[in-house]
Formats: sequence, structure tokens, C-alpha cells
Amino acid sequence: MFRKAIHEMAPYVPGEQPRPGRRLIKLNTNENPYPPSPQVRRAVARAARGQALRLYPAPQADDFITAAARRYGLSRRMILAGNGSDELLAMLFRATLGPGDRVAWATPTYSLYGTLAAVQEARVIAPPLGSNFELPLEELVRARARLTIVCNPNSPSGALTPRHILARLARLLDGRLLAVDEAYADFAEETALGLVRRLPNVLVLRSLSKSYSLAGMRLGLCFAHPEIIEQLGKVKDSYNLSRLAIAAGAAALEDSAWMLRNVERVKRTRAAATRRLLKMGFAVPPSSANFVLARMPGRDLGPLAAGLRRRGVLVRHFRAWPDALRISIGTPADMAALFKALAPLAAPLTTSRRNGPVRS
Repeated sequence: MFRKAIHEMAPYVPGEQPRPGRRLIKLNTNENPYPPSPQVRRAVARAARGQALRLYPAPQADDFITAAARRYGLSRRMILAGNGSDELLAMLFRATLGPGDRVAWATPTYSLYGTLAAVQEARVIAPPLGSNFELPLEELVRARARLTIVCNPNSPSGALTPRHILARLARLLDGRLLAVDEAYADFAEETALGLVRRLPNVLVLRSLSKSYSLAGMRLGLCFAHPEIIEQLGKVKDSYNLSRLAIAAGAAALEDSAWMLRNVERVKRTRAAATRRLLKMGFAVPPSSANFVLARMPGRDLGPLAAGLRRRGVLVRHFRAWPDALRISIGTPADMAALFKALAPLAAPLTTSRRNGPVRS
């Protein structure tokens, strides 16, 4: 009944979502710990008035796109809206890749890319990141892929590839498409958005889930030259954003000052959490996102993640990268609860790292 590729592929597995009523501190899916702008709630209430919900929304999410054009200083023709940046990624894969076409990214990175490639039966070329999470430029260029993706800042490492490196990569790709997935860009020191004005093969994706605190509303934006936006629009669902989402997105973008204040709070907490983890003996690379990566090279931290869950704290552990935990930045109270639960669990591991193997 289904294509062979679908039968054989492994589905993407999102981070655990607690059941309603389950009290867990959720530091596993990189949500913003602070609420969205109050203007968002008011805009959603207005959008739901009267008979509005019986009517289809604007197919091109006009109010959201207009607000994005003002916020980022780009033409409306250079912007496409999606049901989260995940939908925009799915559209990008669908529009550019067929069976056997090459797609490239450096690993480890966002695992949804592999799922989307499997759906399209594309050939994945995935060289490893460098020891300091630097981009393997030569390998990505040598792949000659129809589509190259850079998650920047990267997940799960939080590392930021400088804009000039991305510009160099785009030029070396010789017209082939470079997609820069900037879900966490508002927490970073710089972004690649300006490259879409100068380089016709660069596409930038943004999400309102992280910095704008709208993970539950599912809003994303794609920025690129009008010719790219036109082609992606051909594979877009007719009405991919609801009336409520369009209103929420426009209101959020119009109150970016609220978002920026929350981002600064997250960044301060991120710095404090990094210092604490380093003191506990974890290796923590500099993060430009709203999470940190805590590593103990050579150790499987799966039991540590399980122990934290039993104590009411969720963090993300990846089987493909067993010696690391990705920890979302919560409120100071959330982080205090994390460290209270983590200290007794991590102490034996850090002690054995200093003293060598523990004899049983």
C-alpha cells in the first residue's frame, strides 16, 4: 500500500511531550520559558471573533508576510510563510529533490533532515563537523549536492558558523542551493539573513517557536530571491496557516522588543548554566542558541538523562551521540531544579573521570 522507501525509513522522533497534568520541568525541546507578547493573545482573540473561523484564511498569510517584510526589511516577494519552519523544510525537500538526487549537510545536526531525505529517496552526503564543530567546507562543496543545508546555530551543538564562511560556501556551491536553517538565530551574535539580498542561491529559514515563544502556534518564515519563493510556493498547501496563526505571527513580529527582552534573559541564564556545568566537570562548547550541550566524552549519558527524568526534569539524549545531553535553557528556577537533580547523579561520573576507571 505504501512506497518501499516509506516502509523502510525510520520516522523522526520528537522530544518527549508530557501528558496533560504531568508535572515535569521541560528542558528537552528548546521552547522559550517566557510567554509571548501580550499583543499576541489580543490578536488571536480578535481573529476568532464572529464568523471568522468558518472562513478560509488568506492563502499567502498576507498580514504575517507584511509584518515580516517590515521587520526584516525585505520585499514581500522574498518571503514565504509556513506551518513552522519544519513545513518549510518539507516544502524545500519536496521541491528540490527526487530519487537519487544528492543533499548534503554536516553531522551531527537536526535529525529531521534525514527523515525528509528518506521520504524523497534522496542520496545523503553527511561529512562530520570538525573537532570544534566547524563546517567541513571542502567536503560539502565536493558533494556537488542539489541542496546543501547548514543549521546555524547548529543543533545539538549550539555552535555558530560565521556569516563570511556561509557566504564563501554559497559562492563555492556554484549556483546550487544553500539553505541556512536559522531556528535559533535570535539568540546568536550574527545571522545570515543579509546574504539573501546578495547571493541568489541562498535561502534562510526562521522559526517563531524559539525566540518569539510561539512553539504551540507553528509559525515559520522562508527568505530568498523571488524566483526561489515562486518555485517553493508551487508545493505549498493552499491554506497552510490558520487565521489564528496568521494573526499571532503578525502581532509577535510587530512587538519584537518583547521578544528581544526575553532573549536577553535566556542568554544570561545560558551563561550561568554553562559556568555551572563546566564546574561540574562537563565539556560545554560555546552556545549561540537557547540550549547548551553538556558532554562527557566516552561516556553514555543515557542513564543520566533517565535519572533526571525520574527526578522530574526532561533533557534530550540522542542515541547517535550518546556522550552528550542537550539542555534547553529554562527560567532560573527551572535551572536551579535541574542542577539540584543533576548534582548527585553526575558526581560519580565526574569523580571517575578525574580518578580513572572505577573498580567494582
